[in-house]
Parts: sequence; structure tokens; C-alpha cells
Amino acid sequence: MNTFGVKLRLTTFGESHGIAIGGILDGFPAGVKINFDFLQNELDKRKPGSKFATKRKESDKVEVLSGVFEGLSTGTPIGFIIKNEDQKSKDYGNLKDIFRPGHADYTYFYKYGIRDYRGGGRSSARESAIRVAGGAFCQMLLNEFKISVESGVFSVGGINFNADFNEEFKKGNLDFEFAKTSEIFSLFKGFDEEFKSEILKAKNSHNSVGASVITIIKNSPIGLGEVLYDKFDARLAAAMMGINAVKAVEIGNGIKSAKIYGDENNDEISKNGFLTNNSGGILGGITNGDDILIKSYFKPTPSIFLEQNTINLSGEDEICKLKGRHDPCVGTRGSVVATAMARLVTADMLLLNTSSNLQNLKKIYG
Repeated sequence: MNTFGVKLRLTTFGESHGIAIGGILDGFPAGVKINFDFLQNELDKRKPGSKFATKRKESDKVEVLSGVFEGLSTGTPIGFIIKNEDQKSKDYGNLKDIFRPGHADYTYFYKYGIRDYRGGGRSSARESAIRVAGGAFCQMLLNEFKISVESGVFSVGGINFNADFNEEFKKGNLDFEFAKTSEIFSLFKGFDEEFKSEILKAKNSHNSVGASVITIIKNSPIGLGEVLYDKFDARLAAAMMGINAVKAVEIGNGIKSAKIYGDENNDEISKNGFLTNNSGGILGGITNGDDILIKSYFKPTPSIFLEQNTINLSGEDEICKLKGRHDPCVGTRGSVVATAMARLVTADMLLLNTSSNLQNLKKIYG
């Protein structure tokens, strides 16, 4: 499937080494002010080129083709493309007949009987630039309701990995403002250099390293989430797991909730609201008005420059020797994609909730 969402749907197309990648955002309400500077700025956060990312040079300039007139959304599909400018397909010539370990090469081939071996084709994280653009449009809608979505890097490799992310949030140690200034979107000023050193250590040894990312949704209204089978947390988990290299997701107390007793995990309520936020802002699949806290775990980038065992299309043993340009830690730029996916989910749920009860409908139709 190449379409995400129910009421608000993002369809993406294109391959890593094709002419362009693009998207169609359908179901976006009319009358939303479109901020093109914000749109491009979000894409600039994700684009490659720094010493902590792949050296592929892409400007990621987005071209909006439809759905916007005189600075406002028209209610019709918003179409947009990003040209691919720096493909080096020759770097993948030696991979035409073999499968790269840790990649989707093997499964794509056996599913479709054909694969685009140039940088992974459709399975490449290059496609995620379109998700970032779609998420940027969604944030323009969310701004109308003062809903914000931010992400940052919580850990790199083993550094800070065992810290309790919900406890760190309660203590006010997650610095999303610092993450905006950090080259790697670090949430911790004190760990920023250590994180960078770990990434460069992996890069210099021709290897890669994993990371975890925290995403926070603030000022979400109570009542978002379509139960039973489209819960807000279920949609968030699916959205994050759909990002390249994400292998696990936690919300609120996450796995910690499986280790403690009910009286420790329950969020007691007073006339002033919830006393704690172990639920991560979601109860019964429905937002409760508190901050929504998500942690996504990114595996090490599978593209490494160490020799690895593999097989070819005939099933014979081969040695995989990669060339090209690859991220030593996909989780850093992945944090920008996590923000986008949370925005897409929140905007979709916001629109879906308009028809949840008669009172809502009467507000619309009078």
C-alpha cells in the first residue's frame, strides 16, 4: 500500500534513483494558510549532506503542483514533487544480482519477482522526504488548533539507551528547543558531543549505529482516536513502525508498564486534571488531553562498508561489498520523519472526530 490515512490520505510515489519522488495529500480542508517557507524548512531538516549523514547532495526543493490558490488550500488534492538531483546508480551495479544483508532486497524480489537495485528503489528512505512534506502541510492545519509536534534524539547506540524516557520527560530533561539547534537533533545538550562521537566512530569504522527518538504531541484535544480498531496509539505505532529502520515503539510508560503494579501505573485524577501521565496521553485508544509521548527505536543503518556474507539470485554464496553514500545513523534524520508521521496521524484523527457524535455535526450544520 502506498497510501496512509483514512480521512486525510497521503499517497507517495517514486524511487530513490528515479526522476523524482512525489505525493498527493487528499482530504485536506480548504482555507488553510499555506506557509511555503515552513514547508521547505521542514524538508531542509531532513535533507542529506552533513558529516553525520549520507554525502548524497539533494536540495530537496519541493514543487507544489495543485491544491493551493493564492496562498490557501482549496480542498482539492495537494500534489507535490521533489526532483532527484544526485543519483549515482553506478555505485549499485555490483549489487544487481546479490542481496544486501539487512535490506529489503531479498523480500522485495521474492514478493514481486523484480527489484530496483539502485539504492533500494522504493524501499529507500529517500521516499520519506515526501512524508516530511505531507507532515508539514498537516502542521499548518494543526497550528489552527495550537497543536504542536516535535521530536529529538534520545539515545545513540548504548549512550543514554537505558534511561527512562518518561521519567526524563517528567523531570523536564527533554530539551526540544536544544534539539532544534543540534546538528543531530539531540534532546540533551550534555550528550550532544557524545552522540556525535558515537556516530562518527561508527562511520570511521565503516559501520553504523542505532538510535532512539522521542516525539511529543502537545495540546491535543480530548477525544481523538477511532476505537476499537483504529485507536490513536495504534495508529501512532503503525505510523512509526512504517518509517524505514524503526523496529520498536513505546507510548507513555511503554514496556515499563509491564514491570510494575497497577497503583504505580494508573494516572490518578483530580479536579485540576491527571496527577501523572503514565498513559502517554491516551486512554482506551482516545486522547485524554495530556501530552502524548512516543519513543521510536531505529536499528543501525543496514548499509555498511564491511564485507558480509550473502547469496545471489541463483542462491549461491557471495560476499557483499557495498559502495555509495549512506547514513551512519539513520535515527538522526529519522527524527524529522517521526515528527511528520505524528502530524499526519493527528491531523487525520482531528478530521475523523468531527462526525463522532450528533453534537459535533450540529456545530457544523447548525
